[in-house]
Amino acid sequence: MSKLIVLNHPLINHKLTMIRDKDIQPKVFRETLEEITMLMAYEVTRDLPTEKHLVQTPLAPYEGEQLAGLDPAVIVILRAALGFLPAMLKLLPTAKTGHIGLARDHKTLRPVEYYCKLPGELGQREVILMDPMLATGYSAVAAVDFLKKAGAKKIRFMCLIAAPEGVAVMQEHHPDVDVYTAALDECLNEKGYIMPGIGDAGDRIFGTN
Repeated sequence: MSKLIVLNHPLINHKLTMIRDKDIQPKVFRETLEEITMLMAYEVTRDLPTEKHLVQTPLAPYEGEQLAGLDPAVIVILRAALGFLPAMLKLLPTAKTGHIGLARDHKTLRPVEYYCKLPGELGQREVILMDPMLATGYSAVAAVDFLKKAGAKKIRFMCLIAAPEGVAVMQEHHPDVDVYTAALDECLNEKGYIMPGIGDAGDRIFGTN
């Protein structure tokens, strides 16, 4: 069974409270989301594999560590997860980036694919899949399906807020994918939105309705 890791950190909690406020402007929302992403990313990447690497300091040789294997792959579910990307690429500047476009059918609450572009050699990379909200779980499950069909074997999922229903769906369909989140909220409402949540993350990032 996959693990649910709730990153309960004072700075994450403080900044998450800020962006839950419905009156925060998109610019401040984006900037604060980037700060939260940086804080979360330290924990999400904590167990990435490393290997020994010899360098020459100004004074002496030194055997340190560097990330092992091929560069990690950072995959965003469009469009809202684009808000995660700048911060992740600051920390992992050589990471390969992929995009999966999934739109929610508001009647069925199921995802509809409209775009998918992934890096090569996914089977040899550590893969971080990102979406701000894990609500029904259907979009995350569909995205992991795409990644596994493309050969990915080591996948971790990162989200800002999760609902218990979405976590259960992920664990049922992909028990090998750990879920990292800043908060586990109460439930979904009748429209499939997380309560209390933050509303539509994409709309709040980009200032749309």
